[in-house]
Amino acid sequence: MTATTDVTTATGLADRILGGWLGRIAGNMLGKPVEQGEVWTRDRIDRYLRATDALPLTDYLPGPPTEVEERALRPEWRHCVRGRVRGSCRDDDVDYAILGLHLLETHGFGFSTEQVGDLWLLRLPYLQTFTAERAAYRNLANGLRPPLTATYENPYQEWIGALIRADVHGWVSPGAPRRAAALARKDAVLSHTGNGVYGAMWAAALVAAAFTAGTAREAVDEALAVVPAGSRLARTVRRVTSLHESGLPWEDTLATLEEETAGLGWIHTVPNAAVITAGLLYGAGDFSRSVALTVRGGLDTDSNGATAGSVAGVMCGAAGVPDQWKEPLEDTVRSAVFGFDGVRISELAERTLRLAQAEA
Repeated sequence: MTATTDVTTATGLADRILGGWLGRIAGNMLGKPVEQGEVWTRDRIDRYLRATDALPLTDYLPGPPTEVEERALRPEWRHCVRGRVRGSCRDDDVDYAILGLHLLETHGFGFSTEQVGDLWLLRLPYLQTFTAERAAYRNLANGLRPPLTATYENPYQEWIGALIRADVHGWVSPGAPRRAAALARKDAVLSHTGNGVYGAMWAAALVAAAFTAGTAREAVDEALAVVPAGSRLARTVRRVTSLHESGLPWEDTLATLEEETAGLGWIHTVPNAAVITAGLLYGAGDFSRSVALTVRGGLDTDSNGATAGSVAGVMCGAAGVPDQWKEPLEDTVRSAVFGFDGVRISELAERTLRLAQAEA
Protein backbone atom coordinates (compact mmCIF):
# COMPACT_ATOMS: atom_id res chain seq x y z
CA MET A 1 0.00 0.00 0.00
CA THR A 2 1.88 3.03 -1.23
CA ALA A 3 1.43 6.16 0.86
CA THR A 4 0.73 9.41 -0.92
CA THR A 5 2.31 11.53 1.82
CA ASP A 6 5.45 11.52 3.95
CA VAL A 7 4.63 10.81 7.59
CA THR A 8 7.73 12.69 8.75
CA THR A 9 6.16 16.04 7.80
CA ALA A 10 3.29 17.72 9.62
CA THR A 11 1.22 17.79 6.43
CA GLY A 12 1.96 14.14 5.73
CA LEU A 13 1.10 13.04 9.26
CA ALA A 14 -2.15 15.01 9.12
CA ASP A 15 -3.10 13.29 5.87
CA ARG A 16 -2.37 9.84 7.27
CA ILE A 17 -4.40 10.43 10.44
CA LEU A 18 -7.32 11.78 8.43
CA GLY A 19 -6.98 8.73 6.20
CA GLY A 20 -7.30 6.53 9.28
CA TRP A 21 -10.50 8.26 10.43
CA LEU A 22 -12.01 8.19 6.93
CA GLY A 23 -11.03 4.57 6.42
CA ARG A 24 -12.47 3.49 9.77
CA ILE A 25 -15.79 5.21 9.16
CA ALA A 26 -16.11 4.09 5.53
CA GLY A 27 -15.20 0.48 6.39
CA ASN A 28 -17.71 0.50 9.21
CA MET A 29 -20.44 1.78 6.90
CA LEU A 30 -19.61 -0.82 4.29
CA GLY A 31 -20.00 -3.69 6.73
CA LYS A 32 -22.94 -2.38 8.74
CA PRO A 33 -25.85 -3.74 6.64
CA VAL A 34 -24.55 -7.34 6.89
CA GLU A 35 -23.38 -7.26 10.51
CA GLN A 36 -24.77 -10.54 11.77
CA GLY A 37 -22.31 -13.33 11.29
CA GLU A 38 -24.61 -16.28 11.79
CA VAL A 39 -26.93 -14.92 9.07
CA TRP A 40 -24.54 -13.17 6.70
CA THR A 41 -21.94 -15.82 5.99
CA ARG A 42 -19.19 -15.32 3.43
CA ASP A 43 -21.19 -17.31 0.90
CA ARG A 44 -24.37 -15.32 1.47
CA ILE A 45 -22.57 -11.97 1.23
CA ASP A 46 -21.06 -12.97 -2.10
CA ARG A 47 -24.42 -14.26 -3.38
CA TYR A 48 -25.88 -10.85 -2.50
CA LEU A 49 -23.07 -9.10 -4.36
CA ARG A 50 -23.46 -11.29 -7.43
CA ALA A 51 -27.23 -10.70 -7.44
CA THR A 52 -26.62 -6.94 -7.47
CA ASP A 53 -23.76 -7.12 -10.00
CA ALA A 54 -21.38 -5.69 -7.41
CA LEU A 55 -18.36 -7.97 -7.74
CA PRO A 56 -15.62 -6.89 -7.56
CA LEU A 57 -16.81 -4.70 -4.70
CA THR A 58 -15.37 -1.19 -5.06
CA ASP A 59 -18.05 0.93 -3.38
CA TYR A 60 -20.63 0.73 -0.59
CA LEU A 61 -23.06 -2.19 -0.77
CA PRO A 62 -25.88 -1.86 -3.29
CA GLY A 63 -29.43 -1.81 -1.99
CA PRO A 64 -31.17 -5.17 -1.48
CA PRO A 65 -32.38 -6.93 -4.66
CA THR A 66 -35.34 -8.66 -2.99
CA GLU A 67 -37.62 -8.27 0.01
CA VAL A 68 -36.12 -11.41 1.51
CA GLU A 69 -32.66 -9.87 1.48
CA GLU A 70 -34.01 -6.55 2.74
CA ARG A 71 -35.51 -8.24 5.80
CA ALA A 72 -32.19 -9.95 6.53
CA LEU A 73 -30.17 -6.73 6.49
CA ARG A 74 -29.57 -4.63 9.57
CA PRO A 75 -32.22 -1.87 9.82
CA GLU A 76 -29.51 0.77 9.35
CA TRP A 77 -28.98 -0.39 5.76
CA ARG A 78 -31.11 2.47 4.44
CA HIS A 79 -28.40 4.92 5.45
CA CYS A 80 -25.38 2.75 4.59
CA VAL A 81 -25.89 1.52 1.02
CA ARG A 82 -24.58 3.29 -2.05
CA GLY A 83 -26.63 6.27 -3.13
CA ARG A 84 -28.12 6.68 0.35
CA VAL A 85 -25.07 7.59 2.44
CA ARG A 86 -25.38 11.15 3.78
CA GLY A 87 -22.77 11.39 6.48
CA SER A 88 -21.92 8.45 8.72
CA CYS A 89 -24.43 6.39 10.67
CA ARG A 90 -24.09 6.20 14.45
CA ASP A 91 -22.21 3.07 15.46
CA ASP A 92 -20.24 1.89 18.47
CA ASP A 93 -17.18 1.21 16.29
CA VAL A 94 -16.93 4.96 15.71
CA ASP A 95 -18.27 6.02 19.13
CA TYR A 96 -15.35 4.32 20.88
CA ALA A 97 -12.80 6.02 18.64
CA ILE A 98 -14.35 9.37 19.58
CA LEU A 99 -14.52 8.45 23.26
CA GLY A 100 -10.88 7.33 23.16
CA LEU A 101 -9.87 10.66 21.67
CA HIS A 102 -11.78 12.48 24.40
CA LEU A 103 -10.09 10.30 27.01
CA LEU A 104 -6.62 11.26 25.78
CA GLU A 105 -7.53 14.93 25.54
CA THR A 106 -8.95 14.89 29.08
CA HIS A 107 -6.42 12.75 30.94
CA GLY A 108 -3.40 12.56 28.66
CA PHE A 109 -1.34 9.48 27.85
CA GLY A 110 -1.01 8.67 31.53
CA PHE A 111 -4.73 7.91 31.88
CA SER A 112 -5.79 5.09 34.19
CA THR A 113 -8.23 2.26 33.53
CA GLU A 114 -10.47 3.75 36.23
CA GLN A 115 -10.62 7.00 34.24
CA VAL A 116 -11.74 5.07 31.16
CA GLY A 117 -14.66 3.73 33.18
CA ASP A 118 -15.51 7.13 34.62
CA LEU A 119 -15.68 8.58 31.13
CA TRP A 120 -17.99 5.80 29.95
CA LEU A 121 -20.42 6.58 32.75
CA LEU A 122 -20.26 10.28 31.99
CA ARG A 123 -20.38 10.28 28.19
CA LEU A 124 -21.70 6.96 26.86
CA PRO A 125 -25.35 5.82 27.11
CA TYR A 126 -25.68 2.36 28.65
CA LEU A 127 -27.94 1.05 25.87
CA GLN A 128 -25.31 1.92 23.26
CA THR A 129 -22.95 -0.61 24.81
CA PHE A 130 -22.96 -4.32 24.03
CA THR A 131 -21.55 -7.66 25.26
CA ALA A 132 -18.36 -7.14 27.33
CA GLU A 133 -18.76 -3.37 27.41
CA ARG A 134 -22.30 -3.62 28.74
CA ALA A 135 -21.19 -6.10 31.41
CA ALA A 136 -18.34 -3.79 32.45
CA TYR A 137 -20.64 -0.74 32.41
CA ARG A 138 -23.13 -2.56 34.66
CA ASN A 139 -20.31 -3.53 36.99
CA LEU A 140 -19.06 0.06 37.10
CA ALA A 141 -22.55 1.33 37.91
CA ASN A 142 -22.75 -1.21 40.73
CA GLY A 143 -19.55 0.11 42.25
CA LEU A 144 -17.02 -2.47 41.07
CA ARG A 145 -13.56 -1.31 39.99
CA PRO A 146 -11.09 -2.79 37.51
CA PRO A 147 -10.09 -5.58 37.09
CA LEU A 148 -13.36 -6.93 38.56
CA THR A 149 -15.30 -4.91 35.99
CA ALA A 150 -13.91 -7.26 33.33
CA THR A 151 -14.37 -10.56 35.13
CA TYR A 152 -17.56 -10.39 37.19
CA GLU A 153 -20.49 -12.03 35.36
CA ASN A 154 -18.93 -11.26 32.00
CA PRO A 155 -18.93 -14.19 29.55
CA TYR A 156 -17.68 -11.95 26.72
CA GLN A 157 -14.16 -11.31 27.99
CA GLU A 158 -12.45 -12.43 24.77
CA TRP A 159 -14.93 -10.95 22.32
CA ILE A 160 -14.06 -8.17 19.88
CA GLY A 161 -15.15 -5.10 21.87
CA ALA A 162 -11.73 -4.03 23.13
CA LEU A 163 -10.23 -4.43 19.66
CA ILE A 164 -12.72 -1.96 18.18
CA ARG A 165 -11.70 0.62 20.80
CA ALA A 166 -8.00 0.50 19.93
CA ASP A 167 -7.47 2.54 16.76
CA VAL A 168 -7.11 5.93 18.40
CA HIS A 169 -4.15 4.65 20.42
CA GLY A 170 -2.45 3.76 17.15
CA TRP A 171 -3.29 7.08 15.49
CA VAL A 172 -1.62 9.03 18.29
CA SER A 173 1.44 6.73 18.24
CA PRO A 174 2.62 6.88 14.61
CA GLY A 175 5.48 4.44 14.11
CA ALA A 176 5.43 3.45 17.80
CA PRO A 177 3.46 0.16 17.99
CA ARG A 178 4.63 -0.75 21.51
CA ARG A 179 3.44 2.56 22.93
CA ALA A 180 0.13 2.14 21.11
CA ALA A 181 -0.27 -1.37 22.55
CA ALA A 182 0.46 -0.17 26.08
CA LEU A 183 -2.24 2.50 25.81
CA ALA A 184 -4.73 0.04 24.34
CA ARG A 185 -4.05 -2.44 27.13
CA LYS A 186 -4.98 0.12 29.82
CA ASP A 187 -8.25 0.71 28.01
CA ALA A 188 -8.98 -2.96 27.27
CA VAL A 189 -8.60 -4.40 30.77
CA LEU A 190 -11.68 -2.47 31.90
CA SER A 191 -13.83 -5.03 30.08
CA HIS A 192 -11.68 -7.84 28.68
CA THR A 193 -9.10 -10.48 29.53
CA GLY A 194 -6.79 -12.83 27.59
CA ASN A 195 -7.18 -12.72 23.81
CA GLY A 196 -9.69 -9.91 24.20
CA VAL A 197 -6.91 -7.71 25.56
CA TYR A 198 -4.33 -9.05 23.12
CA GLY A 199 -6.64 -8.19 20.25
CA ALA A 200 -6.79 -4.56 21.34
CA MET A 201 -3.01 -4.40 21.74
CA TRP A 202 -2.54 -6.01 18.32
CA ALA A 203 -4.98 -3.66 16.56
CA ALA A 204 -3.46 -0.53 18.12
CA ALA A 205 0.03 -1.69 17.17
CA LEU A 206 -1.15 -2.55 13.65
CA VAL A 207 -2.49 0.97 13.15
CA ALA A 208 0.66 2.56 14.63
CA ALA A 209 2.92 0.40 12.45
CA ALA A 210 0.92 1.33 9.35
CA PHE A 211 2.36 4.87 9.50
CA THR A 212 5.88 3.66 8.73
CA ALA A 213 5.53 0.13 7.29
CA GLY A 214 6.12 -0.29 3.60
CA THR A 215 3.51 -3.02 3.20
CA ALA A 216 0.56 -4.47 5.08
CA ARG A 217 2.64 -7.58 5.80
CA GLU A 218 5.30 -5.46 7.50
CA ALA A 219 2.63 -3.81 9.66
CA VAL A 220 1.15 -7.20 10.58
CA ASP A 221 4.56 -8.55 11.54
CA GLU A 222 5.32 -5.51 13.71
CA ALA A 223 1.95 -5.79 15.44
CA LEU A 224 2.52 -9.47 16.22
CA ALA A 225 5.60 -8.52 18.23
CA VAL A 226 3.51 -6.81 20.95
CA VAL A 227 1.38 -9.81 21.96
CA PRO A 228 2.46 -13.12 23.55
CA ALA A 229 3.76 -15.38 20.80
CA GLY A 230 1.97 -18.40 22.25
CA SER A 231 -1.43 -16.75 22.50
CA ARG A 232 -4.19 -18.06 20.27
CA LEU A 233 -4.47 -14.63 18.68
CA ALA A 234 -0.80 -14.60 17.65
CA ARG A 235 -0.89 -18.19 16.42
CA THR A 236 -3.97 -17.47 14.31
CA VAL A 237 -2.55 -14.31 12.74
CA ARG A 238 0.69 -16.16 11.95
CA ARG A 239 -1.37 -18.91 10.35
CA VAL A 240 -3.01 -16.39 8.02
CA THR A 241 0.34 -14.90 7.02
CA SER A 242 1.72 -18.38 6.33
CA LEU A 243 -1.21 -19.40 4.13
CA HIS A 244 -1.04 -16.10 2.25
CA GLU A 245 2.69 -16.55 1.71
CA SER A 246 2.13 -20.06 0.36
CA GLY A 247 -0.05 -18.67 -2.43
CA LEU A 248 -3.33 -20.12 -1.18
CA PRO A 249 -6.32 -18.16 -2.53
CA TRP A 250 -8.14 -15.80 -0.15
CA GLU A 251 -11.28 -17.94 -0.09
CA ASP A 252 -9.32 -21.07 0.85
CA THR A 253 -7.36 -19.26 3.53
CA LEU A 254 -10.56 -18.12 5.21
CA ALA A 255 -12.13 -21.55 4.85
CA THR A 256 -9.09 -23.06 6.57
CA LEU A 257 -9.21 -20.54 9.42
CA GLU A 258 -12.96 -21.02 9.78
CA GLU A 259 -12.37 -24.68 10.48
CA GLU A 260 -9.49 -24.01 12.85
CA THR A 261 -11.43 -21.45 14.91
CA ALA A 262 -14.76 -23.28 14.84
CA GLY A 263 -16.77 -22.92 18.02
CA LEU A 264 -15.47 -19.51 19.05
CA GLY A 265 -18.45 -17.63 17.63
CA TRP A 266 -18.71 -14.75 15.20
CA ILE A 267 -17.93 -11.98 17.71
CA HIS A 268 -14.84 -13.58 19.27
CA THR A 269 -11.60 -11.66 18.77
CA VAL A 270 -9.56 -14.50 17.26
CA PRO A 271 -11.55 -15.40 14.11
CA ASN A 272 -12.20 -11.72 13.43
CA ALA A 273 -8.49 -10.94 13.65
CA ALA A 274 -7.97 -13.66 11.02
CA VAL A 275 -10.51 -11.99 8.69
CA ILE A 276 -8.87 -8.57 9.16
CA THR A 277 -5.40 -9.95 8.54
CA ALA A 278 -6.50 -11.78 5.39
CA GLY A 279 -8.27 -8.70 4.07
CA LEU A 280 -5.18 -6.57 4.47
CA LEU A 281 -2.72 -9.11 3.07
CA TYR A 282 -4.82 -10.13 0.07
CA GLY A 283 -5.83 -6.51 -0.44
CA ALA A 284 -2.37 -6.15 -1.92
CA GLY A 285 -1.99 -2.43 -1.36
CA ASP A 286 -5.39 -1.32 -2.65
CA PHE A 287 -7.71 0.52 -0.24
CA SER A 288 -10.97 -0.61 -1.84
CA ARG A 289 -9.85 -4.21 -2.18
CA SER A 290 -8.62 -4.33 1.42
CA VAL A 291 -11.90 -3.16 2.98
CA ALA A 292 -14.01 -5.12 0.49
CA LEU A 293 -12.26 -8.42 1.13
CA THR A 294 -12.43 -7.85 4.87
CA VAL A 295 -16.19 -7.26 4.81
CA ARG A 296 -16.73 -10.14 2.40
CA GLY A 297 -14.94 -12.30 4.98
CA GLY A 298 -18.05 -12.16 7.17
CA LEU A 299 -18.29 -12.42 10.99
CA ASP A 300 -18.36 -8.97 12.66
CA THR A 301 -18.37 -7.19 9.32
CA ASP A 302 -18.71 -3.57 10.42
CA SER A 303 -16.03 -3.85 13.10
CA ASN A 304 -13.65 -5.68 10.80
CA GLY A 305 -14.26 -3.27 7.93
CA ALA A 306 -13.58 -0.38 10.28
CA THR A 307 -10.25 -1.76 11.51
CA ALA A 308 -9.05 -2.75 8.04
CA GLY A 309 -10.18 0.62 6.71
CA SER A 310 -8.26 2.41 9.45
CA VAL A 311 -5.05 0.54 8.67
CA ALA A 312 -5.45 0.92 4.91
CA GLY A 313 -6.40 4.59 5.30
CA VAL A 314 -3.30 5.33 7.34
CA MET A 315 -1.10 3.57 4.81
CA CYS A 316 -2.45 5.44 1.78
CA GLY A 317 -3.42 8.71 3.47
CA ALA A 318 -6.67 10.60 3.00
CA ALA A 319 -5.55 11.67 -0.45
CA GLY A 320 -5.32 8.00 -1.41
CA VAL A 321 -8.79 7.01 -0.19
CA PRO A 322 -10.99 6.88 -3.32
CA ASP A 323 -13.70 9.50 -3.59
CA GLN A 324 -16.58 7.01 -3.65
CA TRP A 325 -15.76 6.13 -0.05
CA LYS A 326 -15.08 9.54 1.48
CA GLU A 327 -17.30 12.01 -0.37
CA PRO A 328 -20.67 10.52 0.75
CA LEU A 329 -19.52 10.85 4.38
CA GLU A 330 -19.84 14.63 3.96
CA ASP A 331 -17.22 15.18 6.68
CA THR A 332 -19.87 14.43 9.32
CA VAL A 333 -20.21 11.85 12.09
CA ARG A 334 -23.31 10.85 14.02
CA SER A 335 -22.38 9.75 17.53
CA ALA A 336 -24.01 8.67 20.78
CA VAL A 337 -21.09 10.10 22.75
CA PHE A 338 -22.47 13.12 24.59
CA GLY A 339 -21.26 16.35 23.05
CA PHE A 340 -19.98 14.85 19.80
CA ASP A 341 -23.01 14.20 17.62
CA GLY A 342 -22.54 15.92 14.25
CA VAL A 343 -18.83 16.53 14.75
CA ARG A 344 -16.70 16.93 11.62
CA ILE A 345 -14.39 14.09 10.65
CA SER A 346 -11.75 16.68 9.78
CA GLU A 347 -12.03 18.16 13.28
CA LEU A 348 -11.56 14.74 14.89
CA ALA A 349 -8.48 14.21 12.74
CA GLU A 350 -7.05 17.62 13.65
CA ARG A 351 -7.52 16.93 17.36
CA THR A 352 -5.88 13.53 16.95
CA LEU A 353 -2.95 15.15 15.14
CA ARG A 354 -2.36 17.55 18.02
CA LEU A 355 -2.11 14.63 20.43
CA ALA A 356 0.23 12.73 18.14
CA GLN A 357 2.49 15.77 17.75
CA ALA A 358 2.46 16.49 21.48
CA GLU A 359 3.83 13.02 22.21
CA ALA A 360 6.26 12.85 19.27
